[in-house]
Amino acid sequence: MSQIPNLENAPINLASIRARAQSQLEHILRNIRGDKCLVIDPKLSGSLSLVVQSSELKKHSAELRHLTAEPIQTERTKVVYLVRGELNLMKFICSHIHNDTSKGLHREYHLYFVPRRLIACEKILEEEKVHELLNIGEFPLYLIPLDEDVLSFELDLAQKEYMVDGDATSLWHIAKGIHNLEFTFGVIPNVRAKGKAAARIADIMNRMQAEEPVNMSDMGIPEINTLILLDREVDMVTPMCSQLTYEGLLDEFLCINNGAVELDSSIMGVQQEGKKIKVPLNSSDKLFKEIRDMNFEVVVQVLRQKATSMKQDYTDISTTTQTVSELKDFVKKLNSLPEMTRHINLAQHLSTFTSKPSFLGKLDMEQTLVESQSYDICFDYIEEMIHKQEPFVNVLRLLIVFSVTNSGLPKKNFDYLRREFLHSYGFEHIATLNNLEKAGLFKKQDSKSNWLTVKRALQLVVEDTDTTNPNDISYVFSGYAPLSIRLIQHAIRSGWRPIEDVLRLLPGPHTEIKRDGFSSIPSYDSVSGSVNSLEKLVDGRRTLVLVVFIGGVTFAEISALRFLSSQEGMAYDLIIGTTKIVNGKTMIDTFVDVLG
Repeated sequence: MSQIPNLENAPINLASIRARAQSQLEHILRNIRGDKCLVIDPKLSGSLSLVVQSSELKKHSAELRHLTAEPIQTERTKVVYLVRGELNLMKFICSHIHNDTSKGLHREYHLYFVPRRLIACEKILEEEKVHELLNIGEFPLYLIPLDEDVLSFELDLAQKEYMVDGDATSLWHIAKGIHNLEFTFGVIPNVRAKGKAAARIADIMNRMQAEEPVNMSDMGIPEINTLILLDREVDMVTPMCSQLTYEGLLDEFLCINNGAVELDSSIMGVQQEGKKIKVPLNSSDKLFKEIRDMNFEVVVQVLRQKATSMKQDYTDISTTTQTVSELKDFVKKLNSLPEMTRHINLAQHLSTFTSKPSFLGKLDMEQTLVESQSYDICFDYIEEMIHKQEPFVNVLRLLIVFSVTNSGLPKKNFDYLRREFLHSYGFEHIATLNNLEKAGLFKKQDSKSNWLTVKRALQLVVEDTDTTNPNDISYVFSGYAPLSIRLIQHAIRSGWRPIEDVLRLLPGPHTEIKRDGFSSIPSYDSVSGSVNSLEKLVDGRRTLVLVVFIGGVTFAEISALRFLSSQEGMAYDLIIGTTKIVNGKTMIDTFVDVLG
């Protein structure tokens, strides 16, 4: 079954983004005539599968390989490399060419950087004396449609590069991707940004518009009315909490990658020893589209009801005479049986994790931390986790929530937990802790915590949350409303001016800009101008808002945004852009730096 999502129901023509990327790639391959070996950076491979099927690439006489350090085994005389601009990948390519030269093999080499060529990479090629042997170009793949309302820049390390390494390359990349969208959908007239990276991206976009303008008079009314740029740094609590939506939990425990999970076949009821199955998860699966954003405890009930209903239908069809029309309806239901079986198997597997005392205990502690109920209880719990040597990522997730909600830890407690962590997990993790400290995620207390004020002002903790018939975004964490989504909720409904005092308590500047001209660019140090309401499009369609998370977004947050968009009286459709889909583990992994 194809894992490429169906984009027919997208609020905007995302299929055009996919079609353009497919066309650009096919143009590259057509221009290199004859049989060729296409060597793809493994991390790009999954992204490309969401844009073009491998069967389509093979139609262009391309033999497919993954890029590794090992020499390429192929009879083809033309080699096409499709890679991200990473220095270690350049070393692989140099090694391949040197290996071919030493064996007297003469090939034609083409190197395409995705999305753009980098001077640092070309310098390595020059130093290794292979630059002259390569035909170098670019494949400008800035945005990948992951689903009908989600776009990804596929920048795994954006958060760490910006916050720890001081490398702002990814910010240019994000601005360029959005500017490219504007050539298709028009200049976005309203921009709201919160955080240092968000403000810089807004600035870069305005400079791009000045240098390479989208002709506003030719475009008519812009299809995207408002852009909301939000730094992950503004809300690091949410990604560290355990997601409780169906899709969020699938990602937490099974790791969704490019709209699919890879599982042992036995989990899906297929008895093939040691065989892995790739299970697609996107809106093309109608049942998944229906249940993906529900709280998991409700999903179990829904699947049970559907299975009971199907069983009843089968009993009725077996014992009574049916009309042709009734038989047709029954057969339609049977067609959904594979989807039902798939999700019952997945839900059953998830239940083995969610019923564990360790998971339930962690949930209780996350709730305690978010509510800022008891410093001592939280400290003791994390200390005990370290001494029991529970998975170090689980410890770091709670440690980050503990630190962020307290604006750091008192020096004595910080030093103690840091020392105990290194004793328990090894001193090779000292660089990881240094990275987290540099990013402000685990640090010594330097000021009074604002968390309680922010929590109360934005109603982040909601008592008696109804997960079955939710009326608030807090259902995605069973009582905690993600800070990030509360900010977006305010940005859409009334602008940020009414909550300006709260915004000042959160990291980084905030701004609201009206982009109806570029002669005067507002300052980013304060709210400039008022963009109080989103304007409805003239023809009565719902206004489109693009929300971009710089540093990653979780599936639970996406579910909360979909919930907002679906509410009665909501006049806006939402498209979500992100540097990467993340969870607490994958986000911490980017900061992990183990000394060998």
